[in-house]
Amino acid sequence: MTDTLDMGPMYAYHGALRRDLEHLAKVTARTDDDPRRVLATAVGWELFKKALHVHHTAEDEALWPPLREAVAGRSDDLSLLKAMEDEHAAIDPIIESIDTTLADREAAPDRLGELTDSLTTALTAHLKHEEDEVLPLIQATLDLQQWRHFGEHSGRLVGPDASRIIPWMLDGADDHIVATMLAPLPEPVRAAYQNEWVPAYKALNLWNSSPRV
Repeated sequence: MTDTLDMGPMYAYHGALRRDLEHLAKVTARTDDDPRRVLATAVGWELFKKALHVHHTAEDEALWPPLREAVAGRSDDLSLLKAMEDEHAAIDPIIESIDTTLADREAAPDRLGELTDSLTTALTAHLKHEEDEVLPLIQATLDLQQWRHFGEHSGRLVGPDASRIIPWMLDGADDHIVATMLAPLPEPVRAAYQNEWVPAYKALNLWNSSPRV
């Protein structure tokens, strides 16, 4: 590889997912209200699900295919990519079970906590697996054009939700990551991010808490 790929945005996205897993743990541990009611109407839960779906779909559609082509014939690397797909597939049913539990008034009180623990365990392990083994493989294998294509595909999947997903992703990110993410955007979009999207995002009570979780 002649170009060093900037993995900062990937780490920022993973960091945002980990941040929300911490919020989920706090919500399900609440004793001042029914955690099912709190989470069922939480904007943060909807944002988390949307962002995770975008991230995994973009990887499945625009990252694993060029990687698989590049490592054709290398059984260990192909097995690693298969593991990534399997880990994605294992997470979706947990989220579906959480939503089912939120809608079930008869669900056992501790069911939500068990499911969010399972989600935290599965997603945390997946993110670490990806960072430890897949990101170095990407760095050593893909070129800058392929990496940019993945970013562009992610952007298309975000679509009209950009005004919330981008501030969500960059919530707590350092200045370099913010600048990197905003640089490709047209000036009117960057202005909207600073003047409209971020203030609107900060005004949200993401996890139905007072004070905010």
